Amino acid sequence: MSKKLKVTAIGNSTGVILPKELLEKLRVSRGDELMVHETPDGILLSPYDAEFARQMEVAEGIMRRRRSLLRKLGE
Repeated sequence: MSKKLKVTAIGNSTGVILPKELLEKLRVSRGDELMVHETPDGILLSPYDAEFARQMEVAEGIMRRRRSLLRKLGE
């Protein structure tokens, strides 16, 4: 699916209006939260998952603390 979206003013903020069919594909509705992931191919939107977000915080903490160990494992 390719669709052109417009960045617009929403009150004092800036946002993008997502079309109904995209919201249905994401299985989200008004008031739900989304996660934004940066990937090598671009930006990925997905429904917010509190458990996944917690796991990512733990993983990022480990990656910061054990940077040199992870670098050696990657060799």
